[in-house]
Amino acid sequence: MNGTISGHKESKPGQTGTQAKAVRFSLDQSDDVPIYRQIIKQIEYAILSGRLKSGDKLPTIRSLAVELKTNPNTIAKAYGELEIRGILATQVGSGTYISNKKPEPENEGPERKIKELVGRFIRDMQDLGVEKRELARVIAAFKEDKG
Repeated sequence: MNGTISGHKESKPGQTGTQAKAVRFSLDQSDDVPIYRQIIKQIEYAILSGRLKSGDKLPTIRSLAVELKTNPNTIAKAYGELEIRGILATQVGSGTYISNKKPEPENEGPERKIKELVGRFIRDMQDLGVEKRELARVIAAFKEDKG
């Protein structure tokens, strides 16, 4: 499924609006990534790559759902998550716009996995009653036992 978002800024009196480059969605129904996550990632990438800029207006939930041949709730979920993170701003009666907050570029390398594992380890240790300051001792003792 493909669809296009043409972001544009609303004109204010005495100003001309600017047209952003079209953002083309390519949704893959066979992908394990949910459709709403695919939409989020593509909007984030369009912002990071400069194709969508602060103030650009996104299509309505209904119009994008029709264009992508998907459920409007899916689009609403994607927009809602981006709004919670401050990347989109909805103005009742006016539309949904790109805010001035940039999304965090996703770190796909091993550093991301390391952060996840260390975070999980620290939470697990805290659940067992081990305090953060004791972790170095626990790790050193483990290393000595295995070394």
